[in-house]
Amino acid sequence: MVSSSISPKTPSVTTSSRRTGGFALIDSLKRHGVKHIFGYPGGAILPIYDELYRAEAEGGIQHILVRHEQGASHAADGYARATGKVGVCFATSGPGATNLVTGIATAHLDSIPMVVVTGQVTRAAIGTDAFQETDIFGITLPLVKHSYVVRRPEDMARIVAEAFHLASTGRPGPVLIDVPKDVGLLECDYIPVEPGNVQLPGYRPTIKGNPRQINAALHLLRESRQPLLYVGGGAIASGAHAQVQQLAEHFKIPVTTTLMGLGAFDEKHPLSVSMLGMHGTAYANFAVSECDLLIAVGARFDDRVTGKLDEFASRAKIIHIDIDPAEVGKNRAPDVPIVGDVRYVLEQMLQRISEAQIPRNTTETREWLERIERWREEYPLTIPCHGDTISPQEAIAEIGRQAPNAYYTTDVGQHQMWAAQFIQYGPRRWISSGGLGTMGYGMPAAMGVQMALPDEQVVCISGDASFQMNLQELATLAQYNLKVKTAIINNGWQGMVRQWQQAFFGERYSSSNMQTGMPDFVLLAKAFGVKGIVVRDRAELKDAIAEMLAHDGPVLLDIHVTKDENCYPMIAPGKSNAQMLGLPQRSQLDQAIELIYCSNCGAKNPTTNSFCPECGTKL
Repeated sequence: MVSSSISPKTPSVTTSSRRTGGFALIDSLKRHGVKHIFGYPGGAILPIYDELYRAEAEGGIQHILVRHEQGASHAADGYARATGKVGVCFATSGPGATNLVTGIATAHLDSIPMVVVTGQVTRAAIGTDAFQETDIFGITLPLVKHSYVVRRPEDMARIVAEAFHLASTGRPGPVLIDVPKDVGLLECDYIPVEPGNVQLPGYRPTIKGNPRQINAALHLLRESRQPLLYVGGGAIASGAHAQVQQLAEHFKIPVTTTLMGLGAFDEKHPLSVSMLGMHGTAYANFAVSECDLLIAVGARFDDRVTGKLDEFASRAKIIHIDIDPAEVGKNRAPDVPIVGDVRYVLEQMLQRISEAQIPRNTTETREWLERIERWREEYPLTIPCHGDTISPQEAIAEIGRQAPNAYYTTDVGQHQMWAAQFIQYGPRRWISSGGLGTMGYGMPAAMGVQMALPDEQVVCISGDASFQMNLQELATLAQYNLKVKTAIINNGWQGMVRQWQQAFFGERYSSSNMQTGMPDFVLLAKAFGVKGIVVRDRAELKDAIAEMLAHDGPVLLDIHVTKDENCYPMIAPGKSNAQMLGLPQRSQLDQAIELIYCSNCGAKNPTTNSFCPECGTKL
């Protein structure tokens, strides 16, 4: 949290005119490059929407009317994750503002830059329990990077400029601007503040790493025999993809990513061991358990990654690189802490390497990589084969095969973990709620991605339970003809809840069965004016997915899959990463559809195909 005693810097633009607070807000948003705003109007925010009406008529900015404010916050979040820009959402006071809270918390825990604008009752009515009054400033205080209540219209331009700067610099995050109704109506001498023309005393994120710490890190790297790069969402936020690959290749370091770090390193690369953690690959979890040096890059040692914390990388020295000093040492004390933007820090390390040509023992490096390769061969990710019944892993892998370059959003649950396991992603093409685990996130987030990138293919992978949490946004997809393709992995359960009840609660399936009262998703889609497709038989799967992807408009694909499939590997609560449940036995491997990579184009394909369906190369 930044101190609220923030003083303005004299703006470079001195021309002023009498304008309302609402105009100052909308004009300031336009000056900060905002093209799309996701929101829902109401009484307290009407002065702002009135100015937005005029701005839309002039062009250059567009409001997207969602059907629920939570959808607005998730759409702004998805917009930000896909583009790296600040997402913007609006809501009115009271229930409108409180409906944003889940989306704000989602962005906060995953460090996503957002500016959230809420209407508020008039200044005189604040604190009187007026109609639709809530203290959204206080409610969201633990969930935002900073908050403002705009007391004077003449402060609006400065506050917007500061909000964008705070949201997008240092460790990104959401910023709240609460605007009383009368502030939006009042006129003032409006003096614009251009982007970046702000002064924030006490707010100076550290960008470059301490040279001594970098030298210490390189010393550990030179001495290590079994190093591992552990890459999190900070590498995505800073755009450090190239630097991670250069460091890995120079020292031949295997790379594992967190759920939020997917896309930061090419999973087709021979040094990739894919995702680690609760549902990560066995070879990634074994590697982190056996490594002697763990280099954490923009990762926070989350409990879903570490398992039993005191046994996580227990044999390793730790280098922790992060822009947020509060994260360094919070869960695991590093041997070498480096505070700074991970891209700049890695660039400093690479420069120092090129100057010093720091060697490592190539024989021991080769033995370490060979050991990991043996784990990969012994414990591969596999796709179960159930005859005519579709396995959820097969459905998700087939979507990834047919749409290898799409932007993917997910909801939360088993389907999310399978999507992380069986689809490969480029930078910013994996968009999922990690820290908060928000069901109902996927389709609204996909709306934001598609609005930002209208020419890209956007696919939402959802579950039948998650989808029903924000299904009203089908109307938004239809209204704006957003070509989002939503695939429901329909097993009739809250799948991950059922799996935990089976494994740890004596198969007492309390309130997790969704089959009674399940809607007909095809008819539901039709009611909203969206194309619906259903597939129940394995023989129909490929054609149904192809039909979904080919349609020029939004599609809802209902894929009925095996009802009792569990997501493995899995680290049980209180266990270490090396103690995984559900590792495949050889008999299971013989009955599975195992995935391999095409040697020519790198596409991931089932071995049941004789030729790569992407480029035709013999497998």
